[in-house]
Amino acid sequence: MRFIQPNVIMVFSDQQRWDTCGCYGQTLPVTPNLDRMAAAGVRFEHAFTCQPVCGPARSCLQTGRYASATGCYRNGIALPQNEPTLAHWLGDAGYDTAYVGKWHLATNLRNTNSTEELPPEESFETRAVPPERRGGYHYWMAADILEYTSHAYDGHVFDTDGNQRDFPPGRYRADALGDWAIEYLAGHQRNQPFFLFLSFIEPHHQNDHNRFEGPHGSAARWGNYAVPGDLVGTKGDWRENYPDYLGCCHAVDANLGRIRSWLAEEGLAENTLLIYTSDHGSHFCTRNPEYKRACHEGCVRVPLVIEGPGFRGGRVVNELVSLLDVPPTMLSAAGVPVASTMQGHALQPLVEGQVDDWAREVFIQITEDHIGRAIRTARWKYEVWVPSEHAFSGWACGESDVYHEYHLYDLVNDPFERNNLVTDPAYGEVRRELAQILKRRMVEAGEREPDIMTAAV
Repeated sequence: MRFIQPNVIMVFSDQQRWDTCGCYGQTLPVTPNLDRMAAAGVRFEHAFTCQPVCGPARSCLQTGRYASATGCYRNGIALPQNEPTLAHWLGDAGYDTAYVGKWHLATNLRNTNSTEELPPEESFETRAVPPERRGGYHYWMAADILEYTSHAYDGHVFDTDGNQRDFPPGRYRADALGDWAIEYLAGHQRNQPFFLFLSFIEPHHQNDHNRFEGPHGSAARWGNYAVPGDLVGTKGDWRENYPDYLGCCHAVDANLGRIRSWLAEEGLAENTLLIYTSDHGSHFCTRNPEYKRACHEGCVRVPLVIEGPGFRGGRVVNELVSLLDVPPTMLSAAGVPVASTMQGHALQPLVEGQVDDWAREVFIQITEDHIGRAIRTARWKYEVWVPSEHAFSGWACGESDVYHEYHLYDLVNDPFERNNLVTDPAYGEVRRELAQILKRRMVEAGEREPDIMTAAV
């Protein structure tokens, strides 16, 4: 039988916890469309970001490489123009490639510890991203940092020709992006496969308003929520924001439903690989002064559901997987050889039960708030960091030769990560074993093997 290249669609949310989704245990009807997708496709129970910051995570997903390898270890570092991306590999294989939404990989900002002014030509925070900084995508309807060009009900993106495209009056931002995604799909010529990357900003907080902005009425509609276990009894700002946060997630889900319906109506669902995931989660200022940049589950665990060729049957995969496993999965589905530079592994063999040596841990790099490295196993969360007297030291540097033990959690007995065991002498051997695994993963990622200083008991 002749292989027919499937269409590929990535639906990507921003800052979405896995437990906002019904198929991951959410009791409110926040994500009915994703739940249906999971019932028909494959849900990955334990999926994790490889970098809990917007720009770095996006660089990983576009290239299949860790942020330390791309050089995009923090926000405000543009993806190198010579870095091959999904759009390049799939475009070379005959795909029409399209990007809609938030990009966050075009602007170069100065270090926060530097007084050097940003050259105007390096900032695309509010300007159209030029073609050479779009990662190889053919069709473009996006803004580099969408939260800087829009709010929930007003704003704009830029089209392929650099023209400003305003949201229709009164149109919620996620719905406007969904409109443009459908517009692209409807206008696409059927004689070639397409790859659409639809990057929502929801449920990310609105920076200049310092809050989450769900559709009108979200606070009332989603106010009767069950407090996630890691937030119970904490301070943070989840009490005033969580209903709107769920409203944002519901709006993204509604647009996922529009895309699934369009594929079914056009007879394209059977031969389209549809992927849903997020760049990282949110801990609502309970672990540090903001929402991410931490090793904790609320920050690093994300939804991952895939539906389409090779991903059917309502199956659940329990092995630990990383965002870095998504790019090789896309290429494999398209019949494109997985690039040797990619540092993740295609998920098809795992789904088919053909892997006996799948890694028992995921590796996570952390910057901006601090310089950190972590692994997450089925039982343990272990993080090391670089202590600094300067807040947000991870903005100035992405890695170190020396780290100190920072966190150790027993996730079986402490799933909400309330009891840090890193200084408990009873877990000394556990920490030594995890430190060796962590150092191995760092070297495999292309980093130098560091010294890890034992936490004081």
